[in-house]
Amino acid sequence: MSALHSPAADRNKQPILDALLTLLPPSGTALEIASGSGQHAAHFAAALPRWHWLASDPRPEALSSIRALRPEGPEPLPLDVLQEPWPLPPGLPPLDAIFCANMLHVSPWPACCAALMQGAARHLRPDGLLLIYGPFVVPGLATAASNLAFDADLRVRDPAWGLRNLEAVQQQADEAGLGLREYRSLPANNLLLIFNRNPQP
Repeated sequence: MSALHSPAADRNKQPILDALLTLLPPSGTALEIASGSGQHAAHFAAALPRWHWLASDPRPEALSSIRALRPEGPEPLPLDVLQEPWPLPPGLPPLDAIFCANMLHVSPWPACCAALMQGAARHLRPDGLLLIYGPFVVPGLATAASNLAFDADLRVRDPAWGLRNLEAVQQQADEAGLGLREYRSLPANNLLLIFNRNPQP
């Protein structure tokens, strides 16, 4: 099967990578949740040669696309965050980072967010990072018109979808033992949320 293509992934992969380069240590092991076409995974793995970057997705067509883009890379994992336990390779050490892009607004809420947070808390090393990218509603800040239109379109397509409130996401993280360290604004009105597994006061 040929690789899938997401224009949005092409647009945002470099701004996300630029942020990752300032956040991640020189080497480590990362798990990408909901890798989709695999364009992020291929781009990040090429730019981070000392990182072992594992891609995952529950959909067979996405797994095929990831393989097509990274034929020499590690086998992508058929992982759904709602699974317990997550089907990680035997002997995989605690993870240095977990990355997830554009999943929470097209997933059942709050089950999927809670499962992501709880899985991250189980599998990250004590100083590991959970990095979540996408559009969010930030209390006290005006939401961009493009994001309001996107949210309305999502809810028409599926009433369970929609942009998530940052405070609600943070609450799910707190309950799992994660803390929001910071968030960064990225192009096209998206955020990169940065959680610590073991946040410092």
